[in-house]
Amino acid sequence: MPAASRTFSTRLAAVPLKPGVYIHRDSSGNVLYVGKSSVLRNRLRSYFGSKKGLDAKTAELVSRIDDFEYIVTESEQEALLLENSLIKKHRPKYNVRLKDDKTYPYIKVDLSEEFPRVYVTRRTANDGARYFGPFASAGSVRKTLDLLKRLFPYRSCTKTITGIDDRPCLEYHIKRCVAPCTGYASKIDYSKVIDQVLMFLEGNTKDVVRELEVAMREASEQLEFERAGALRDRLKAIERVYEGQKVVGLGRENLDVIGVAYGGEEAWVEIFFVRQGNLTGRDHFTMSGTRDETGEEILARFIEQFYSSASHVPRRILIPEKTGRIQVLVEWLETVRDGPVDITIPQRGAKRRLVEMVSGNAKQGLEQLKLKWISDSTRMETAMSELQEELNLPALPRRIECYDISHIQGTNTVASMSVFQDGQPLSSDYRRFKIKTHDGNDDFASMREVLNRRFRRLKNAREGNEENASFTASPDLVLIDGGKGQLSSAVESMLHLGLQDIQLASIAKREEEVFLPDAAEPVIMPRNSQGLFLLQRARDEAHRFAITFHRNLRGKSSVKSALDNVPGIGPKRRKMLIRTFGSVKGIREATEEQIAAAPSMTAKIARQIKDHL
Repeated sequence: MPAASRTFSTRLAAVPLKPGVYIHRDSSGNVLYVGKSSVLRNRLRSYFGSKKGLDAKTAELVSRIDDFEYIVTESEQEALLLENSLIKKHRPKYNVRLKDDKTYPYIKVDLSEEFPRVYVTRRTANDGARYFGPFASAGSVRKTLDLLKRLFPYRSCTKTITGIDDRPCLEYHIKRCVAPCTGYASKIDYSKVIDQVLMFLEGNTKDVVRELEVAMREASEQLEFERAGALRDRLKAIERVYEGQKVVGLGRENLDVIGVAYGGEEAWVEIFFVRQGNLTGRDHFTMSGTRDETGEEILARFIEQFYSSASHVPRRILIPEKTGRIQVLVEWLETVRDGPVDITIPQRGAKRRLVEMVSGNAKQGLEQLKLKWISDSTRMETAMSELQEELNLPALPRRIECYDISHIQGTNTVASMSVFQDGQPLSSDYRRFKIKTHDGNDDFASMREVLNRRFRRLKNAREGNEENASFTASPDLVLIDGGKGQLSSAVESMLHLGLQDIQLASIAKREEEVFLPDAAEPVIMPRNSQGLFLLQRARDEAHRFAITFHRNLRGKSSVKSALDNVPGIGPKRRKMLIRTFGSVKGIREATEEQIAAAPSMTAKIARQIKDHL
């Protein structure tokens, strides 16, 4: 019987008049709602009194409550933290929450390494590294990484840096790395690059510009004109970005600006990050479970959940409307920041215009989300949208090419290429490859050969020298069947060919992890994800096609090894025997007389065949 018609008066009377968190459950024990209150007894009693005045969502919740429990805390701030933790753990249906069921990505600068790397991670730890985020999606964080890589030549490889390598990789030649691996840049030189990355991510663009100007002058005075030219180019690129970041009227303030648009079951939250008066980034999040919730509640919930995992809390946060819990939020944020925090609603001037701009972006984002709901009419569109988001693809992966290597102990090594167009297999574009450049058990070398052969044709097509239709098409995603090693071979092939616009990923069979070139950690897609299903189908098709080709070659080679050593058996007689008896096994099982009776055969040759087989 639902709790709405039951009396909890005895239990409610025993609930303390203290702050804490409460949990409502249904008759199956599932968590329906997690809430907090400065006075637990009063808040819980409000659910089991008169239904008058309850909104539709709360009335529905109350009708399903079968039991409740609570946890007493020392303060309302402690209750806020515990509530956030429980919402993330249980993801209750009736709570307003950040929509994505995943941990959010961060940019990590691993300062524990001698030559620090900059990469994407979904885990933060107190390990001495610097974290920047969270970002709403893989796409958001990779856009920032792409910008960083264009501006600062830090290393993106995972190799051990010794400083004695014979030659640098292509990244050095295209001015994307200072090549500490060869000793071209010392540890001190490389540290300066990482310091500039950190300053830029913190919003200290002016400090970066000042430092580069000094370095450029020093290089020029020492007649190191090539180095001075490289610094000048980097300086100009940063200044172009810097000019686009200026926010008029904000001086050198550090603040976050939040705008919200409400749309029934979901709300769109836009957030702009202003550092040192510069707009250093923006992101957006969707909140679910917002039906019948007020704007104040949605805004407060976003602030709680976003800043509970944010790597930085600014001195000031601008919001578009009031929320009844500002004081509690401010006190909590001050403990997180370990310093003063203001949450303000600007009424006029540059700050008000900025809030209106961010709120306008939120409305546009929500409108686009609604259009997407309407247009996503098939599972394949959903799958491609998921892949674009998770793998940070610049466009929907309408054409996916998947590559697989097949062999047995290094013999008859072959490769296959499966093609999916708009989520469906395009078998007319499937291709098979015999490995030509080496014999043996080197899958990485095999993958490099196949991709070089296929994408050299694409490169030729772009130059007008290729007519094969299946090789003139540019894939939106190249998927490799394998792990990080196979993916590294693919990246090497693309760098060698100069095709930097080809999007790459690999999928490992054991855990169905998806690896990306710039990420130290794999992308783990939900098991029921349509995007993952599409990747698995492309991988399985490539595997099937490769295995079939390999079996055919192996069958032919077994025929060759069995019959070619028989004196008097040439290509014509071998072909005739296979046609007559079906296989080597059929020949082996035939009698000497039956073989001798076959066309163009003699008793002597029949005897020799039986002796050899």
